[in-house]
Amino acid sequence: MLKELVIASHNQGKINEFKQMLEPLGVKIYSASELNLPDVEETGTTFKENAALKAEALSQISGKPCLADDSGLCVDALGGRPGVYSARYAPNRDFDKAMIMLINELKDSGSDDWSAHFSCVLALKEPDRPTRFYEGKVEGRITADRKGSNGFGFDPVFIPQGYERTFAEMSSEEKQNLSHRGKAVAAFLQKEFNA
Repeated sequence: MLKELVIASHNQGKINEFKQMLEPLGVKIYSASELNLPDVEETGTTFKENAALKAEALSQISGKPCLADDSGLCVDALGGRPGVYSARYAPNRDFDKAMIMLINELKDSGSDDWSAHFSCVLALKEPDRPTRFYEGKVEGRITADRKGSNGFGFDPVFIPQGYERTFAEMSSEEKQNLSHRGKAVAAFLQKEFNA
């Protein structure tokens, strides 16, 4: 059973989410920043490769178990883009610009099929053990009208399958139960903690 875990992120929101889930299970959480760990360049071509790169590098440097994730939006009409490049899709990670670019690209594509999905892969690397992976995916579609102020990234233009509201119009609890990251984390908790 894991007693400590480095979260391979400098994103405080993400660190806090993992702390809320894992500290009640007796796990001491460290952020990459707390341990002065570097950012790891995401040179992989899949979410799995990028998550593994981060988890394996920071576990090796810190000597501790490390959990990393990679996730993104995959749009069918755009051949699966932005995909692993979701965070780098717009200059300076400005998601207001990214959403405008995405909608314009979809309009220019001539396709009326705006189906998409979010994918997330978690990689867990413990010293002297093989890397383990947990995946989550949520199907949906892109809407041309940005709606809602919750969430982040592409949430205001993504409507999950079976719903008429965007992720940004949902409470964080509701989104967590549906989201790609929520599903990957649930699989991780089930396997590692029987939770």
